[in-house]
Amino acid sequence: MFQKVKGFQDTYGDDCACWEKAESIMRDTFALFLVREIRLPILEKTAVFNRGIGQTTDIVEKEMFTFADRDRADSEGELLSLRPEGTAGTVRAYIENGLYNPPGIKKLYYSGPMFRREKPQKGRYRQFSQCGAEFIGSSSPLADADAINLLITYFDRVNISRFTHLEINSVGCPLCRPEYHSKLTGYFNKHKDGLCADCNRRLTKNPLRILDCKNENCGKIIKNASVMLDSLCPECAEHFESVKMYLDALNVKYIINPFMVRGLDYYVRTAFEVVTAELGAASAVGGGGRYDGLVETLGGPAVPGVGFAIGMDRVVALMKLSEEFKQTPPKAFIVTFGGKVKNSEIALLNRLRAQNIPVEIDYDGKGMKSQLKQADRTGAKYAVIAGEEEMNRGAVMLRNLSSSTQEEVSIADLILKIGNNHPFNFL
Repeated sequence: MFQKVKGFQDTYGDDCACWEKAESIMRDTFALFLVREIRLPILEKTAVFNRGIGQTTDIVEKEMFTFADRDRADSEGELLSLRPEGTAGTVRAYIENGLYNPPGIKKLYYSGPMFRREKPQKGRYRQFSQCGAEFIGSSSPLADADAINLLITYFDRVNISRFTHLEINSVGCPLCRPEYHSKLTGYFNKHKDGLCADCNRRLTKNPLRILDCKNENCGKIIKNASVMLDSLCPECAEHFESVKMYLDALNVKYIINPFMVRGLDYYVRTAFEVVTAELGAASAVGGGGRYDGLVETLGGPAVPGVGFAIGMDRVVALMKLSEEFKQTPPKAFIVTFGGKVKNSEIALLNRLRAQNIPVEIDYDGKGMKSQLKQADRTGAKYAVIAGEEEMNRGAVMLRNLSSSTQEEVSIADLILKIGNNHPFNFL
């Protein structure tokens, strides 16, 4: 028997009902904030992530699914990667499609599968689902605050806010960050014997990434390190104060975490995460920050931006802690006679569906008793018993499966009787 690849998941049954709700609320919430969808390819040139995310990040160094494009004329082929995140691809699309013309802020969102070759654990898979929003074209701290507000609004609407809290920080800019890097390098060099192998490697490449380490011994060393907030230049300090002011005005609650950093190199100034204690080591449910230099780094104009990503697998896991989800059952089950489904019964099925009434039928012509049991198992409210005599009169027997009462109704009245208050409205 074949089994799924380690770190990949099958989703089915009632779990899909939870996913459908999470994704429906996502689209509605983004629409409320006038954030428009952009649909991105799953595959990008590896250089998009090398330049955008940063070659010293764990994602680029060891977590991407990368392979050569053998369709290229050269012998080695161009390196391609399954997307590990959505921001770099969104910015690539923004540049390639000239979305910076006309000038002004563009608010875009993406959703779909991402891929990372990391060790699978609870809430962390090799194929996982993310949605994210990018506000490209404004350097205002109000854009930062409203992006965070959108993130928190979504978590409120899917009813997981009680499991989470928001942490914010500033990671400075290219002007003030080098001095802070020097402070960190000096401090961690004094304690390098106590750092894990990954952090010793980060120490020579990007000491800021050490602050993101979850190793217990590293954590003891990190807590005594200096913080970026003490090294901010006046412009970054003013920006951060303004972000906090706007969050207060929006009634968004937050905690300042001076050791919080994002795992990608493109972030400047504002950084934020929504974290939970309910999913073990996979503590971040969503997060993001400002990335003013990313568009230019990927070959576009000097356009600022801020955005975030949401781990939808983790959102769904938290939703299931507080609510039970069930797939929508059929409104009715058509019970047929004679061992073979007749054209009149098929016509009835189609007529009900044309009125947006979800209805099921037994394809195999089983006996009536077997069909009624099957109707019960589907969770249908009614059984529509399509007897030959009744059908000849333009009627059916309608059985309420919960009360076991039944009555003869005309097909016209049937549509009115079972069609009210059904959850579908496609017309």
